[in-house]
Amino acid sequence: MRKDNVILIGMSGAGKSTLGVLLAKAIGKAFTDTDIMIQQKEGRLLQQIIDDEGIDYFMQVEENVVSNLTFNNSVIATGGSVVYSDKIMRSLKETAVSVYLYVPYEELAARVKNISTRGIVMRSGSTYEDVYNERLPLYEKYADIIVDCSKMDIEQCVEQIVKQLEE
Repeated sequence: MRKDNVILIGMSGAGKSTLGVLLAKAIGKAFTDTDIMIQQKEGRLLQQIIDDEGIDYFMQVEENVVSNLTFNNSVIATGGSVVYSDKIMRSLKETAVSVYLYVPYEELAARVKNISTRGIVMRSGSTYEDVYNERLPLYEKYADIIVDCSKMDIEQCVEQIVKQLEE
């Protein structure tokens, strides 16, 4: 099967949503943000879902929503936690090339100031750095392409992705 979709994976703060819109324009594809799809289905913000129902509920909703979406000629920005679900990743990768937006922890920590309200899946007692270290091998496992976005602006990252998609 031809893979005409591009999924962006990476930590919260890596730039998936912001960069995804620009990438979609650059390569002539539609754009979808799975976090927005989850919020629309649930009728509340990601953080409200996590606060009201807990992480396990949120991850079940994420798996149900994202693994049942169908995409055609699209760039898809995923939530940072999608890599916890093999079902989601298998479903997405059937029709998509996955691009991991790598950003070193120090740079992410400087970017992400609203950790407690951003809707990040973090177990009680975990730090943002713990989550980063836990997810890093999962992002690498599911990535078809890894783009190091450190010390690059958004436009440079988009150019790098376009270049690697063409190779």
